[in-house]
Amino acid sequence: MRIWLDGSLRNAEDARVSVFDHGLTVGDGVFETVKADHGRAFALTRHLERLATSARGLGLPAPDLDEVRRGCEAVLDANPMPLGRLRITYTGGESPLGSDRGDAGPTLVVALSATTRRPDTTAAVTVPWTRNERGALAGLKTTSYGENVVALARAREQDATEALFANTVGALCEGTGSNVFVVLDGELHTPPLASGCLAGITRALTVSWAGAKETDLPLDVLERAEEIFLTSTLRDVQAVTRIDGRQLSDGPGPVTAAAMRIFDEQSAADIDPR
Repeated sequence: MRIWLDGSLRNAEDARVSVFDHGLTVGDGVFETVKADHGRAFALTRHLERLATSARGLGLPAPDLDEVRRGCEAVLDANPMPLGRLRITYTGGESPLGSDRGDAGPTLVVALSATTRRPDTTAAVTVPWTRNERGALAGLKTTSYGENVVALARAREQDATEALFANTVGALCEGTGSNVFVVLDGELHTPPLASGCLAGITRALTVSWAGAKETDLPLDVLERAEEIFLTSTLRDVQAVTRIDGRQLSDGPGPVTAAAMRIFDEQSAADIDPR
């Protein structure tokens, strides 16, 4: 496996980041996960734009997106595989042991691992913890993922693959690594970005391609929604057939099935939709 680290390809066993890197010590970093289909990165331009937005929100120096793109291309060329998870990580770099950043400059890592296509359906649970829609990190894709690790572990205990959060005012927000859509009276809805959810790349494309409405929704909408589905880089559009103890169906409902079909068709037609 070959990895891009700070400007060049390295063998995985030779790629080393300082134990004082601020991304390691305090979670001071941002990242992107990009789907790679036979060496082609899907929606890479959108992912790079979001990386820059997250870095700006965290106060990191602006990443050199040309270098990031070169790193992605080099890693994909060096590690051929049918379906991959391309991970871009950009951190505060070597720093003191505390919250203050050092002056060594940021760290950039691009890595790739093999993955498989997700199932068409899954189960999800709600969790008692909340997203803070007014927090400093709201809407940013940062490496501070501790609460997602805890919530996802709760989901796994209940034979589910995702945990869904409300925000501080009890509105439906997002999953640990996904956005959520619901069908009400035959219409497709998803929480607005003001809820504190991540501006998901797959979310934005699904809103545009499938005609979803951005709507403030209470968490208990999950108790009455006709259909529910999740979107993310590696899930694409994935139907939720069980939420907590509620069984919705055995397979994707008609609105979800249509969204899945539209996403597959549109993404196949354009590898880098703008």
